[in-house]
Amino acid sequence: MVVCVSAPASDVGLGVLKRGGNAVDAAVATAFTLAVTWPEAGNIGGGGFMLVMPPGKPPECIEYRETAPAAATERMYQPDETNFSHRAVGTPGTVRGLALAHQRHGKLAWKELVMPAVRLAEEGFAVDAATAESLNDVLQDNEPTPPDELRRVYAKLDKNGKIEPWRTGDHLKQPELAATLRLIADKGPDTFYRGKIAEQIAAEMKRGGGVIALEDLARYEAKVREPIHGTFRGYDVFGPPPPSSGGICLVEMLNILETFDLRSSGRQSPRTAHRMIEAMRRAYRDRAAYLGDGDFVKIPAQLTTKEYAQKLAAGIDADRATPSASLAAEIELAPESDHTTHFSIVDSEGMAVSNTFTLEQSYGSRVVVRGAGFLLNNEMGDFNWRPGYTDRQGNIGTKANLIAPGKRMLSSQTPTIVARDGKPVLITGSPGGRTIINTALCVVVNVCEFDMDLPAAIDAPRMHHGWFPDRVQIEAADEESADEFSGDATEAADGASQRKLLDALRAMGYKASTSERQGDAHSILIRDGVFRGYADPRIAGRAAGY
Repeated sequence: MVVCVSAPASDVGLGVLKRGGNAVDAAVATAFTLAVTWPEAGNIGGGGFMLVMPPGKPPECIEYRETAPAAATERMYQPDETNFSHRAVGTPGTVRGLALAHQRHGKLAWKELVMPAVRLAEEGFAVDAATAESLNDVLQDNEPTPPDELRRVYAKLDKNGKIEPWRTGDHLKQPELAATLRLIADKGPDTFYRGKIAEQIAAEMKRGGGVIALEDLARYEAKVREPIHGTFRGYDVFGPPPPSSGGICLVEMLNILETFDLRSSGRQSPRTAHRMIEAMRRAYRDRAAYLGDGDFVKIPAQLTTKEYAQKLAAGIDADRATPSASLAAEIELAPESDHTTHFSIVDSEGMAVSNTFTLEQSYGSRVVVRGAGFLLNNEMGDFNWRPGYTDRQGNIGTKANLIAPGKRMLSSQTPTIVARDGKPVLITGSPGGRTIINTALCVVVNVCEFDMDLPAAIDAPRMHHGWFPDRVQIEAADEESADEFSGDATEAADGASQRKLLDALRAMGYKASTSERQGDAHSILIRDGVFRGYADPRIAGRAAGY
């Protein structure tokens, strides 16, 4: 089974499984296809994390996060500098990461896995409503104005050469991307880092004032890392380690919540929401204080222990919100004054893959490598740009995530595998910037604590608190938006119940409001030997299985 945001990419992954490939083979093929069919976030110019759980073996994380170029410096950016620029690009990791996963676990030939993406780029594909809307949004955006190369590659032109809107069913061809992917298929990943494609990236950097050099690409390595491991209600929970904050924060929050009897209060009760929000607040505070690239900073081991969670839980007032500023401690506060994609895969042998990768913001830096047809990330924006400056608006300037040459910027990506008795039960994850970890938390709690079926667990409104800004956002669930969701949730999709929840939270001292869509959690649930895949309806997607 393959579940992701793009139906053609799910179909490509499924085809690989049917031809005898395993879950990693399908993941490689799906990822390359997403670079064609979901351009806003599918990528070869970005990076991410792949969690792999082979049958009968412990899981591992293939970490392919971008790195700061050698010429990067701690104070290279002005606070108001745009990250839609060549200077915001980190050294890409996706191609090396997919190659490392394939080297360690793949069965089918590399070329066979890349060629479906080549054909879709070459021959074109019919865009769905979500892709059409995404393309129109970026091409019509005036802040910033789309670069000429992005318009040239992605614009739909009428017979007079004028840009016209993309519509569902229109055909998108990407011949230069096809040529790039064909090079990767024929010559392997080295051509991206030491061959022709590397030269094209370096030339693009020089043309636009970026700082990535050929040497940065040649030195880039994806890494095999041990996942973060925790337990919750008898389940094993695995998430990505630093430079992702996802695994540590998810386990820390689950450890806090395990100290409470959530089920007796009910999933949609103010008391359950209160406890979840306070767990989020404390984990995100620790994220700001301690987390960064573990190769550069020492991360306290206590963050994922049950004992530490019990101490944090004891500080939660049963009836009142905790002011975020009161948790700052050694973090000096200044005076007052989403675009990623995730897919889940499981094969007939039970191998599970949870993969999240990104260009950072929608269409990344908006920089398309001239002549190569692919977008570059703007991940340098995930470092702390203002050393020592942390404020109540959510700007973080703590030391752990400051820029350094070769360092990997902190991520919120949280590809997650929940297991029991050594076998995967839930494969999940999401896009959404800093909200990603809390989206994963909501899905895991819905399944593992409240025993929801997968549609209900995914459809239920989500919540987010990120320490600062000191406010909680509850995903909108009024009568209109409820029609968009197809799960069994009753209270969860009821606008009146949500208004009562917001009122109750405000009475506890929260600044609470509704938000639009949070995340896009394409997930697989395995119960009684049956694979249940569900494509989150918030954007688009397909669960494809056989």
